[in-house]
Amino acid sequence: MKPNVSETDFLPEMDPTWTTTILVVPCVVVLTAGFFYLYGAIISLLSKTSVRNKVVVITDSLSGLGKECAGVFHKGGARLILCGKSWEKLEELADELANASDPSATFPPKIVLLDFGDMDSMAEAIAEILECYGCLDIVIFNSSMKVKAPAQSLSLEMDKLLMDNNYFGPITLAKGVLPSMISRRSGHLLLVNSIQGKIAVPFRTAYAASKHAVQAFFDCLRAEVEEFGISVSTINHTFISCSASETTEAATSRSLLWSLLYTRKPRGVSPDEATTEIVRTLNNKRKEVLIAPSLPKMAIYARSFFPNMFFAVMAAGVNNSAASENM
Repeated sequence: MKPNVSETDFLPEMDPTWTTTILVVPCVVVLTAGFFYLYGAIISLLSKTSVRNKVVVITDSLSGLGKECAGVFHKGGARLILCGKSWEKLEELADELANASDPSATFPPKIVLLDFGDMDSMAEAIAEILECYGCLDIVIFNSSMKVKAPAQSLSLEMDKLLMDNNYFGPITLAKGVLPSMISRRSGHLLLVNSIQGKIAVPFRTAYAASKHAVQAFFDCLRAEVEEFGISVSTINHTFISCSASETTEAATSRSLLWSLLYTRKPRGVSPDEATTEIVRTLNNKRKEVLIAPSLPKMAIYARSFFPNMFFAVMAAGVNNSAASENM
């Protein structure tokens, strides 16, 4: 007579390691999703609490980053002063913000024409900015002018225009609003600057010079105004892309290091990512932030500690670029 044998007796015993893995993996997935959800919620909350009822100036509200900041800060309850070179486009942006928000929880944005390239108009523009609300809490300096060309091909007029837009304009505005902030012993100046305020790369002589100059000005200013309760922050990025998936300006160099350092394809910061960092910086009052992947950060350290190696890589990149164009 055959003994009764159940089907389970033929099943191999499951390894405890696999059992643990099967149980742990879903938990990790759920916890990770929950973490990112909470992170987004916290950032959203910070964007509202850090700027609510505060007077915020955006020097270039018509750029991709400027519009993103304007949308976040407006929804957060800030008293926005939108600046830019086109009155019509500023009006359109102000109307878009007003139509997309709850008027009972937001303030209608004010607009001011501001052109750093026209230094003669700066005094009037600063006066208008100060007259909007009688005081300022936050100024975001996000205006910029870019030029890429060999040094010998740039005219002195172009060099001066770059310096006006990227250096003299921003520091003139900063000097103009400082007396108001000092009298209130409160305020935050935030410079959105290129990573080329830290390192200089070929074919951007005047641009890099202007970015180094404005970086140095705000670094010096930080120590000067700290006793008055005024915060100064700088955010250096590789470049602000039109979107997170921007893939323009592909590599033309055959040197891997050169292409990783200077091609725009893999390292762009989207406007929403940059805005998130701006909100975080305003909230925790960090003095300096660098938004860049590992290789550009390494280039900054290499410039400081291994300058000859850095210069050799720059020269090799120029030679490779020229060789590729001649092929």
